[in-house]
Amino acid sequence: MVTLHLAVALDGAGWHPAAWRAPDARPAELFSPGYWTDLVTEAERGLLDFVTLEDALGQQSAAFHRPDDRTDQVRGGLDAVLVAALVAPLTRHIGLVPTTNVTHTEPFHVAIGIATLDHAARGRAGWRPQIASRAADARHFGRRDTPQLTDEDVRSEEHIAARLRPLFAEAADVVEVARRLWDSWEDDAEIRDTATGRFVDRAKLHAVDFQGPLFSVRGPSITPRSPQGQPLVASLAHASTPYEFAARASDLVFVTPDDPADARRILAEVDTAVRTTGRDLAARPLRRFADLVVVLDDTETAAKARKDELDTLAGAELASDAHIFTGTPAALADLLLDWQPLGFDGFRLRPATLPHDLEQITRALVPELRRRGAFRTAYTADTLRGHLGLERPVSRYAKG
Repeated sequence: MVTLHLAVALDGAGWHPAAWRAPDARPAELFSPGYWTDLVTEAERGLLDFVTLEDALGQQSAAFHRPDDRTDQVRGGLDAVLVAALVAPLTRHIGLVPTTNVTHTEPFHVAIGIATLDHAARGRAGWRPQIASRAADARHFGRRDTPQLTDEDVRSEEHIAARLRPLFAEAADVVEVARRLWDSWEDDAEIRDTATGRFVDRAKLHAVDFQGPLFSVRGPSITPRSPQGQPLVASLAHASTPYEFAARASDLVFVTPDDPADARRILAEVDTAVRTTGRDLAARPLRRFADLVVVLDDTETAAKARKDELDTLAGAELASDAHIFTGTPAALADLLLDWQPLGFDGFRLRPATLPHDLEQITRALVPELRRRGAFRTAYTADTLRGHLGLERPVSRYAKG
């Protein structure tokens, strides 16, 4: 049996709006270093491939496209890249994939931040570039306006994607700039010869000379080439435009199928995007992960009772862009192994509450998958690319 890959998406107290009110939640610690260290080290004990860390430029809101004034849900968060840098020296194997916004931040700054994280994590950094889908976020910066999505827009993923298409095009340019900057120092550009006084070989530092419709970047980077050469780039996609962005810019794409039939449709659309963009999958593989929100417990009855209690506290039934699974770890293992042959390399699980559902993943789901021969018994690679079977790219500027 082919082993599958597993990741968890960490966000606040969990993905249920009432997660912070769960009996074992730690709301007083959400902005503390120990809270995030505990979560990531728990994920590493479960031998998971990586964790993703959510981030945004505005306060969380119940609506996708506009802020709100609610006070009964978690509001506020820490910078995802800095959280990843915090936990990097406290972990050894697990990949760290923070989210950063690319609509209102400078490509050069983002690129050197992720490269620095890869140095700090010794080759375990990834990056999820995210566009600013809410027009209100632009007012934090005052430099530009972005499209205001309407209630009609958000009824359709394709409508959202169409309105935001220029931002996805800009994001693809940001990723291209980052990749060029990551390559701008050749691997052996650092000499560090105290006898001759030569620290770098200037011929092995390269200007990237990117010219785009919205910005230009000269380069080279200020950060030497990192352990992975190119940190992993991941993206979340729900419609044709973000599928094309993933095909053009990403190493891994998260998708959100509801069932096997929906999974086949989505994967076919990703394949179409790959052909449209002309990507050579032999040269640049694209890993495909399905996202699921999970509410887990020892019995299905207990899991449903937990979800019902959380829904009552929230005043509404849990809704998500991703499929919501409520049940036992063994039943979740059945689902994952049923879906994997459809064309998924792995799954990113969104725990409904933290730490409960994370521990159900690491202490119950993982052993169940291992018992079935479908998950690793030890880490066999030292880098995030290595975990996912992706080679370390050669710098585009290196002369053969």
